Amino acid sequence: MATSSFIIVAIDGGAASGKSTTARTLSGRFHLLHVDTGSFYRALTAEFLQRRIAATDLPAVRAALRELRFGTRVEGRSSQMEINGRLVPDHEIRSRAVNAQVSHFAAIPAVRAALLAYQRGQVEVARARQFHGLVMEGRDIGSVIFPDAMFRFFLHADPQERVRRRAREGGDDAIAERDRIDSSRKTAPLACPPGAISIDTTHRSPAEVVELLAQPIAARLGA
Repeated sequence: MATSSFIIVAIDGGAASGKSTTARTLSGRFHLLHVDTGSFYRALTAEFLQRRIAATDLPAVRAALRELRFGTRVEGRSSQMEINGRLVPDHEIRSRAVNAQVSHFAAIPAVRAALLAYQRGQVEVARARQFHGLVMEGRDIGSVIFPDAMFRFFLHADPQERVRRRAREGGDDAIAERDRIDSSRKTAPLACPPGAISIDTTHRSPAEVVELLAQPIAARLGA
């Protein structure tokens, strides 16, 4: 597979729709940099909470954003965001407090604007480390971050099934409330982008979902 065939795979969808498992598997199969943009918003939310800033305090949010520097650390095939040189630990970004607040902070236009260039800059991170491309998961990848991505997918599943999945993972996530906030926000709402391939994962195994996405990618790369 030639490194000149650089590809971008955009995977959007709500919580527990299968994005992360699918993205990580595709990353390994096609040597793509895996970028979980949800972890970026979670890390930023953890930073705000540490500073005791509420999502309703927009002046404080904007002031904090002016002080923050975003860096990137690649571990294995995954990109992780550093804030002012600090990598926010996974137990912090997956905490109950962050779960409850991340969608509120993510709905703030200034927050999304602050992360826009950083997310798009992951292309250069992937190229510099000689990946064959990147697979980026989130809620506005195919609509806002990379609307011209070669591959754009939207995963969705029955809400009750997603709650069961999260419970099996041992997670604590207000999926219905996050869906409501993410789908109704004015800036980059969660929705299937026009032209993207929509896949219902409710009754499909992770392996079956991966194969549905992998087939057109493999055909394009001749792999």
